[in-house]
Amino acid sequence: MSSILYDAQGPRAKRRNVIFTVVFVVVLAALLWWVFSTLDEKGQLEWALWKPFFTGTEAWSTYIWPGLQNTLKAAVLAVVIALPLGAALGIARLSDHRWVRVPAAVVVEFFRSIPVLVLMIFGLALFAEYTNVSSDDRPLYAVVTGLVLYNASVLAEIVRSGILALPKGQAEGAMAIGLRKGQVMRLILLPQAVTAMLPAIVSQLVVILKDTALGGAILTFPELLASANTMSGYYGANVIASYTVVAVIYIALNFALTSFASWLERRLRRGKKSTGAVLSADDVETADAGAVGKL
Repeated sequence: MSSILYDAQGPRAKRRNVIFTVVFVVVLAALLWWVFSTLDEKGQLEWALWKPFFTGTEAWSTYIWPGLQNTLKAAVLAVVIALPLGAALGIARLSDHRWVRVPAAVVVEFFRSIPVLVLMIFGLALFAEYTNVSSDDRPLYAVVTGLVLYNASVLAEIVRSGILALPKGQAEGAMAIGLRKGQVMRLILLPQAVTAMLPAIVSQLVVILKDTALGGAILTFPELLASANTMSGYYGANVIASYTVVAVIYIALNFALTSFASWLERRLRRGKKSTGAVLSADDVETADAGAVGKL
């Protein structure tokens, strides 16, 4: 049976797909067995290395939880600042005024072209040289500054492209009924573009969460990954166990974020589909009576 999207597979295609599936499963199983046997041979699966995470709370309360708090603090601060700043820059790039559009484009292209790690290093140097921020807080400030500057520029391009993707008739129709440019952007274009931009925005938020680890690797910011590195040395070089636990935590956080975004997107789409006006039977009869009277 065929559809408008694809043709139904014949007997040879079905056999070929079954063979490919079996080969893939066998190769995957062999790869997993090789990883397991290698770790076991190196002694990385011994219970002593994994025991701190399953018995007692010292590893979690001393290392993982404080590191996770610092990671979430830096990520939340960066998101709270980068989202409105990116939206403002994206809208500014669409301005009809050259003196607004050009500086916004320069800022976006400049910070989007610099690696976020370089921005963090420059931020640390600036806070150390020109501010009174304590040495304990400088890594956090530098990480948030780097994340904000880079991701606000990326979010600005997401906002700009999302608005430009809307049909021109939306803005033209709104201006035809007397709305000003600011009202058109705020009431017509942005609400429609948010749903289309949401997957890309969430992907960038996931990037912000993961990039906090750069601060721990270079700037001695005590985030989750850096805490796991310290913990692995304290518990006898259980590097694989420590980083496996950290990886699971990152996966859980990012999965929760993307799941929430998917739910929010579905809710927004359902809300837009249910905005039509509903007339009661009395309204219909009144309208029909008026039409007959005019005739």
